[in-house]
Amino acid sequence: MGKRIVIALGGNALGNNLPEQMIAVKQTARAIADLIEEGHEVIIAHGNGPQVGMIQAAMTELTRSDPEKYIPCPLSVCVAMSQGYIGYDLQNALREELLDRGIEKGVATVLTQVEVDPQDPAFQKPTKPIGSFMTKEEAERMVAERGYNVVEDAGRGYRRVVASPQPQSIVEIDTIRALVETDHVVVACGGGGIPVFTTEGHHLKGAAAVIDKDFASCVMAQQLNADCLIILTAVEKVAIHFGKPDVKWLDDLTPAEAEQYIADGEFAPGSMLPKVQAALRFAQSGEGRTALITLLEKAKDGVAGKTGTRIHC
Repeated sequence: MGKRIVIALGGNALGNNLPEQMIAVKQTARAIADLIEEGHEVIIAHGNGPQVGMIQAAMTELTRSDPEKYIPCPLSVCVAMSQGYIGYDLQNALREELLDRGIEKGVATVLTQVEVDPQDPAFQKPTKPIGSFMTKEEAERMVAERGYNVVEDAGRGYRRVVASPQPQSIVEIDTIRALVETDHVVVACGGGGIPVFTTEGHHLKGAAAVIDKDFASCVMAQQLNADCLIILTAVEKVAIHFGKPDVKWLDDLTPAEAEQYIADGEFAPGSMLPKVQAALRFAQSGEGRTALITLLEKAKDGVAGKTGTRIHC
């Protein structure tokens, strides 16, 4: 019996620029097609760190070149752009791989908005660096002209920082569900989704923020009533005492064990911590739900219980 699986692709699955991405998506498509060939329904989310940074930097340079002609591009629009061009490559690679295997199945990218709470404490303390490095003078001008929050980044210059609020719900979830239930492979919540919040009436306003794609994938998996959330990363399994002689690789975690390791500071913030937190939330969100953290090329074996770290009740 096939499972409904939401996959969260890490940046390593997409490369750092367009030529790398076009190569990387072919390998990614093969790993995803392996799961589809096994009879599973698959919904794909992905990161966009290098891509949205590249878009933001390009838009900034364009504005600098002729500030009277070009206006600054909102971050939410940059996220939308990244969803479109990553989805374009990913859905074409998947379509080709599936057809090569004789699998007739539609593949679609959904431009996805994700609601956030404008009162989220993250907006009071922006920490997520984006865009290109600036000199001190450029940074001061951006603060004065655009109200940016900037920080000095390890002696390499100054960068803009934005909030990373928690996702609340997926705006296009009904569309995503309808596509899944009509036998489509769906790419959604790219880069964690376009962060929006409701203002007057039904108007959705883009927020100057980025959403962690693992947390967004967790919310989407819950709203789609998925059986499994797979968070793909650069290691085959989660470890405690990582980087130390007594490193221990983990096969199975109960929620209580995961919570204790989080409390003990075993997982690095901005790296493995959000992945374990998102996996834990999904595993606790309903009976029979399992989260898996593993390598892209090990996804099929992970679903079969042969590798990876599983978090389940």
